[in-house]
Amino acid sequence: MRDLKIAVILGSTRPGRNGKAVADWVLAQAERRTGTSYELIDLLDYPLPHLDEAMPPAAGQYANAHTKAWAEKIAAYDGFVFVTPEYNHSTSGVLKNAIDYLYTEWNNKAAAFVSYGSLGGARAIEHLRVIAAELQLAGARQQLSFSLFTDFENFSDFRPGPQYAEQAQVMFDQLESWAAALKQVRVSQPVAA
Repeated sequence: MRDLKIAVILGSTRPGRNGKAVADWVLAQAERRTGTSYELIDLLDYPLPHLDEAMPPAAGQYANAHTKAWAEKIAAYDGFVFVTPEYNHSTSGVLKNAIDYLYTEWNNKAAAFVSYGSLGGARAIEHLRVIAAELQLAGARQQLSFSLFTDFENFSDFRPGPQYAEQAQVMFDQLESWAAALKQVRVSQPVAA
C-alpha cells in the first residue's frame, strides 16, 4: 500500500514511568495496520546529554557520535507518534532535548501525539504541536490523552477504556495520510549538493 515507517517515541526515561505501558498499547493498536510498520524508539536507548552540539541543528553538521546515531535513526522514519507525560504543564525535558538535537531529519514528516497525566496530558500535546510546526512536522488532528485518574488503576497500572481503540485508528489514519503525502514531497525535493 504505502510502505511507511512510523516510530513510536517513548518520551520518558523516569524510573517507574507509566509511558512504557502506554507506548506498548499504542504499538498493539497499530498491529492491524497494513502498509505501515510501527516501531518503538525508547529514549532510554538513546541517552543524549543536554544539547552539546556547537552548530545549530539546521546546519546538519553534527560532531558527536551520539548525535550522528540519533540523526540516522530519526531520518529512517516517515512519521512519529510522540508518547509524552505531562510534567509541569509541558512535555518531558528528555523528549524536548531529543527533539532539539535535530532539524532536517524531522522536516516534511508527520506526527501524532499521545499523552498521559492528571489532566490527560493535554498541555504537553499543546506544546509539542508548536514545536512540531517549527520543525515542519505535520500534526494529525486526532490525539489520545489518558488521565491518571480514569485510565490508570492506582495511578500506575494502565487500563484504557475501549473507546480509545477506535480513536487510535482514526489517529493512525490521519498520521499515515500525512506521512504518505509528505513522503512524496521529500522524494520530489532536489538533493542539496
